[in-house]
Amino acid sequence: MTVDGKQLKPGIEFASLSDVGHQRANNEDSLLYWEPESDDEFSRKGRLAVVADGMGGYEGGQEASRLAVETIREIYDSTFDGDPQQTLLAAFAAAHDNIQKYAAQHPQLQGMGTTCTAISIVGSQLYFAHVGDSRLYLFRDANLSRLTRDHSYVGRLVESGIVRSEDAEFHPQRHILTAALGSGNQVDPDFPEHPIALEDGDQFVLCTDGLWSLVTDQEIAAVLRANSPARSCKALVKTALDRGGLDNVTVLVLRYSA
Repeated sequence: MTVDGKQLKPGIEFASLSDVGHQRANNEDSLLYWEPESDDEFSRKGRLAVVADGMGGYEGGQEASRLAVETIREIYDSTFDGDPQQTLLAAFAAAHDNIQKYAAQHPQLQGMGTTCTAISIVGSQLYFAHVGDSRLYLFRDANLSRLTRDHSYVGRLVESGIVRSEDAEFHPQRHILTAALGSGNQVDPDFPEHPIALEDGDQFVLCTDGLWSLVTDQEIAAVLRANSPARSCKALVKTALDRGGLDNVTVLVLRYSA
């Protein structure tokens, strides 16, 4: 298969879809799928996928998410030191700094920031880094599990037991973030203690809250179970739009084959 006209290397089936939704004038989400062209570089660096959901107004959110995905791709490629996890974390730190520098140069964009969730697949190992309330799911053996936690006010309420997880998606304050790239003095991404060993047929979903706030985990699992990644993206975005499309809706689906 191809992405942006380039043939993907064997081992992955990838699809993505982003929609502005029904109530926003512009799309403040950004996404990226990247892999090196040379076989040698690919064997070292693997594949990279990123989703980001900007905040800070019409222009600020759009610029923040764009800067995040572009910086992470650039840093991951140019400074890769053999450790995918540490390179992802360094890329997040660079993106955080770049967004803050951009805001300082454009005072009208003060307060701009973005969620960001990025994965790297090197060989049969998956690494990730995460800030905000975009999400990463693993679909394995017909079961969907969430690998990230929401850095949000409601996410804290869920972790403390004040709000049930099944009620969090409908909480009126669910969009209040407690962490984002470009916000605060430093960024402290979540990441796995150990890389995740992949199994044949594993699927990964990266999505913004415009999707998960309107489509349940059970519904996501049912779609993945019955469809290719491309069809899954279309079905999931359509469901979110049919339910109001209250925000930008972005989803990436990757299926791994050993």
